[in-house]
Amino acid sequence: MNTPETNPAPPVSTAVKPRPIRRNGNGTKRQRRGYVVWIAAIALVLVLGYALRPKPIAVEVAAVDRGELTVSVLEEGKTRIRNRYVISPPLAGLLQRTPLRAGDKLEADKTVVATLETQPSGFLDPRARAQAEAAVAAAEAAVNLRQAEVARAWAAVDLTTKERQRAKQLQSEGTISVQEWDRVDAEATVRERELRAAEFAVRVAEFELNQAKAALLQAWEPEGGTTLFTMRSPVDGVVLNVFEESARIVGVGTPLMEVGDPRDLEVEIELLSQDAVSVRAGGDMLIERWGGEQPLRGRVSVVEPAAYTKISALGVEEQRVKVRADFVDQPPADRPLGDRFRVEARVITWHANDVLRIPTGALFRRGGEWMTFVFVSGEATLRKVAINHNSGVYAEVTEGVGVGDQVIVHPPDVVADGVKIRARQADGS
Repeated sequence: MNTPETNPAPPVSTAVKPRPIRRNGNGTKRQRRGYVVWIAAIALVLVLGYALRPKPIAVEVAAVDRGELTVSVLEEGKTRIRNRYVISPPLAGLLQRTPLRAGDKLEADKTVVATLETQPSGFLDPRARAQAEAAVAAAEAAVNLRQAEVARAWAAVDLTTKERQRAKQLQSEGTISVQEWDRVDAEATVRERELRAAEFAVRVAEFELNQAKAALLQAWEPEGGTTLFTMRSPVDGVVLNVFEESARIVGVGTPLMEVGDPRDLEVEIELLSQDAVSVRAGGDMLIERWGGEQPLRGRVSVVEPAAYTKISALGVEEQRVKVRADFVDQPPADRPLGDRFRVEARVITWHANDVLRIPTGALFRRGGEWMTFVFVSGEATLRKVAINHNSGVYAEVTEGVGVGDQVIVHPPDVVADGVKIRARQADGS
């Protein structure tokens, strides 16, 4: 029997259907941890790169400017009495003991410096007579020469005194500079000291003339028995040295005593010959470390033309030249200087009021040329410069840098051309 026809059932598929993905909290956390790790790694790399990158080098800089520059030579020296006189007898005899000691004051033609007991002299033979008369004539000529020097010194003092008076008037009106007034005043002071020295030389020459006449007179008019021959001080001053203190027989010309005027001081220094060639008579000097608070001004009087060999403390042979200078400023009365006192003298060899100057600490040699580092836009720039005068603190620069340029002072070895630097002023700012 036939059944009614019905719809066939759909075929059953054997394929597996994919399940829908369910997102939960564990997956999201894993992704976030990955991001944090990467971010931390990148940050670590950046920090390490920043830490390991070259840092700017800290240096001190100073500005190139215009100003005063003084070049000087500093050397030890000593004071000395310019005009010293050694008293010696014109006759032989027994020298009596003298009560004078070093430092005692003397008055010209009053203070007795030596007394001799002389034996009567016999008549002079023609040769000895001629020698004694020649000694008197030479002493008279020396007196005339010294008197002429006094007259010349008086004329120089008169001229410089008038110039000082005119300069003082101009200074009060503001017409001349302080430097010009100092020069005129110092010149007048030096001339006055030269006059005193010339007068000292006249008194010494007159003393020698009197001694020569006394010796000749005693020889021409011999007397029986012993006689006392008295010698008096030729100058006002003090006793510097007593060579013969005890009584004894002395001959003609035996040094007995050295006298001098302590107010007539000068400075004597010994310069290296390469430094002495730049020193001229009339040059300025500063006398330092003499015992007072302020330096004293001086004026170079003589640069000796001949050098001599001296062995230094290190055993090195040096050629030295003696330079003598006068005091322009006198020491105060409460701190007087004596003979052969130690001082330090700074001799001025060159001076200018307005030069382009650079600190010497910013200079160094490279291949025989002067170089410096200039601070430009945070970098060190190597420059070649031309140097003229150098004082040890500043140097005169003629090429390579200009006013306002910042140069590196005492650059360390790591500084090179183009290196980044961090600058601070040499005064600490």
